Amino acid sequence: MTISVGDCIPNCTLAVMGGEGPAPVTTAELFNGKKALLFAVPGAFTPGCSMTHLPGYVANADTIKSHGVDSIICMSVNDAFVMGAWGRDNNATGSVRMMADGSAEFTKAVGMDLDLTERGLGVRSRRYSMLLDDGIIKTINLEDAPGGMEVSDADTMLDQV
Repeated sequence: MTISVGDCIPNCTLAVMGGEGPAPVTTAELFNGKKALLFAVPGAFTPGCSMTHLPGYVANADTIKSHGVDSIICMSVNDAFVMGAWGRDNNATGSVRMMADGSAEFTKAVGMDLDLTERGLGVRSRRYSMLLDDGIIKTINLEDAPGGMEVSDADTMLDQV
């Protein structure tokens, strides 16, 4: 079942690339007591995600945060090494937190998993964005197709913060 507006984010553990390697981060640490913007992509280093989706959030990070957003989080079903490298390659350090959902625990818990096994990609995340306040979902923008970027982009979120 897909999570809905008004629902609380489930308790899960993600990973972030730290100075000494991957470090666990719980959803409670990320979202409790904070206004956060989360966007998820099917995969790091993929064309649409690297050319449009992530760069849009990096370019608009200061404006988004000026509306009271404490953190912008990019998540993908990749490992922390990949997410860290992808963030560095896109100048996201300091503006967008790159979170790894390596085993798709969070992605499955919110019902946003996408099985691309037939295409050799395994389980991935659907493309979406959401605004959260103290762990409660205020808005969700779910794309119809994995490659779509009509409603989960930074411009759409700027209208919702």
